[in-house]
Amino acid sequence: MKKVILKVLIILLIIALSIGLVIVGTGYNMYKEAIEKVPLDEKIKQVKQIENYTTLEEMPDIYKKAVIAVEDHRFYKHNGIDIIAIGRAVFNDIKALSFVEGGSTITQQIAKNIYFTQEKELTRKVAEVFMAFKIEDNYEKDEILEIYLNTSYFGDGYHTVKEASRGYFNKEPMELTDYEAVMLAGIPNAPSVYAPSKNLELAKQRQKQVLEKMVKYKYITEKQANEILEEGDKEYPFN
Repeated sequence: MKKVILKVLIILLIIALSIGLVIVGTGYNMYKEAIEKVPLDEKIKQVKQIENYTTLEEMPDIYKKAVIAVEDHRFYKHNGIDIIAIGRAVFNDIKALSFVEGGSTITQQIAKNIYFTQEKELTRKVAEVFMAFKIEDNYEKDEILEIYLNTSYFGDGYHTVKEASRGYFNKEPMELTDYEAVMLAGIPNAPSVYAPSKNLELAKQRQKQVLEKMVKYKYITEKQANEILEEGDKEYPFN
């Protein structure tokens, strides 16, 4: 009986490995086709030429910290993928029997935004990984962060930090208060849900989640987080 079980397990393992190899191979081919059609340097050049492209120097520090805290807190430590985040995402996806968590890094999100679709497919996720490695090999971390912040969607037709800052708050990015900057950092996760012009209460809930992450990863203290909320609630353009 034990021998039969062992044989079955070996067969299942072989099948799983075969499927895995097919998925990786298909994803790699997807990556190669994309990069051959439009080389990475050309794609990045196109991004930097978009209207209202916003440099890191034009963004407040707290905004950049908020984005990293909520989107990819190990951004400056990984090489394009976050193994810990991927492991957690796989566990949660298996538990839910659905794609409930992606585990994508900022670099992977750039790959998705400029090359691939938003659909949650395994082959596309593999292609993202190969593209993320390519991006990390060719660009410095600060430049990658800047590119990401200019390829995210903020809702209401805004595609850069400058456009979103002007549209939602009638200010240039560096003029944003801490309250506004943190709220802005939370919008791209689900622009149709968290855009303050659509649902201010949900935008505030997301803002609190961002602040909790900032406290958790020691970008700010809990006292500072509370002060940001208290100060912002006194005067806010959508109140």
